[in-house]
Amino acid sequence: MTNTLNRELSNRHIQLIAIGGAIGTGLFLGAGQSISLTGPSILLTYIIVGFVLFMFMRAMGEMLLHNTEYKTFADIAHHQIGPFAGFVTGWTYWLTWITSGMAEITAVAKYVEFWIPDLPNWITSLSCILILMAFNLTSTKMFGELEFWFAIIKVVTIIALIIVGIVMIVFAIKTPFGHTSVANIFNNGSFFPHGASGFFMSFQMVVFSFTGIEILGITAGETRNPERTIPRAINSVPIRILLFYVGALAVMMSIIPWQDIDPNNSPFVSLFALIGVPFAAGLINFVELTAASSACNSGIFANSRILFGLSEKKQTHHLLMKTNRKGVPYIAILVTCALLSITVLLNYLIPNATQVFFYVTAISTILLVIVWMFIMHSYAKYVKSHPEDHKRSAFKLPGGINMARMVQLFFVFVLIILFLVPDTRMGIILSPIWFILLALIYLRYTRKARKLEVNNQKEK
Repeated sequence: MTNTLNRELSNRHIQLIAIGGAIGTGLFLGAGQSISLTGPSILLTYIIVGFVLFMFMRAMGEMLLHNTEYKTFADIAHHQIGPFAGFVTGWTYWLTWITSGMAEITAVAKYVEFWIPDLPNWITSLSCILILMAFNLTSTKMFGELEFWFAIIKVVTIIALIIVGIVMIVFAIKTPFGHTSVANIFNNGSFFPHGASGFFMSFQMVVFSFTGIEILGITAGETRNPERTIPRAINSVPIRILLFYVGALAVMMSIIPWQDIDPNNSPFVSLFALIGVPFAAGLINFVELTAASSACNSGIFANSRILFGLSEKKQTHHLLMKTNRKGVPYIAILVTCALLSITVLLNYLIPNATQVFFYVTAISTILLVIVWMFIMHSYAKYVKSHPEDHKRSAFKLPGGINMARMVQLFFVFVLIILFLVPDTRMGIILSPIWFILLALIYLRYTRKARKLEVNNQKEK
């Protein structure tokens, strides 16, 4: 047994993990609700959020390349702001992935219902957790391979959807909703059919769609040649957003007018059912199933590495730092999967999987935005404390500190929106309880550490 992580993720793995991280359940399952709330302006929401998160990724990338020994961005917060910031960032991100993982597992249950409507959601949830746990315990390379193929399936499917959609639009194919045309995006009411309030309400689900985009900050410690692979992965973010989000949704609304899209079901399944191929809807449902499984798989990986890093800094139990012969923190993985199993109970108590999904995504989004704010504050501290390193950096954040402040203000704006929306307000109100709890735990941890240090000095 060792207590070190192995650099087993190649450039091929990292590039596809980066793509897969930006294509998740928020797009596949949440797009219907977002479109119904916002209408065509959902395209603008994705462009705005996508631009801000690209700037966020550039900031994180600059810091990761400044010190390639960072294993997670909790390490960045610990080093740039202080131990308490690292403690809060690590544990909050851990909780984010626990809640997000619950949403993804619930989505898996939703997709399995397509084929086996009588199968209880809790059985599907439990099976998903056990299978992904087995893969993660094998090796880091196995995680990378699994994510690679999950991402390939998602990418090929969305590109196929766009190509088929463009052909349908060019030939103005008649559907039950009328003739396909780009004009359908604009001809069914205004660009902002529900006004400013409808537009702003879409930000919660769109931000959740990008959950996992920051996963590169977790894989850095297990990546070969991070100086080359990380910039390439981050710089491809704008193309991925324009193609996979804006492109796919524009094609979708050109074929199915936005007001005819069912908010309770995936519009991807509905669109491919229109093609007339008997297995098309089942095929897309399978792709969405892999997307949800991929996101949950990333969550198990990310959480186990976060727990490893916290244990390394003696901010949680030392057993969580134990790794097997393949360099996999197996105890951290087992603990993560045990907590994810709460989803099994939730799906047993609340049979409506879609309802569970939207409850959990609200909490996850709030916590994730707060983690992103910590990372951007770390960047501001980095620029001030390492001005020469920042100046020499070959991978700078465009706009530097001013852009970082703009990104921080946007995250505050998102939190305000989440407070104003009734469905997410309770999450904002309850979130301080988590941070008060963390502060109390940290005080206990520091007192214990000081007491141990005093005892060691006395023994000397």
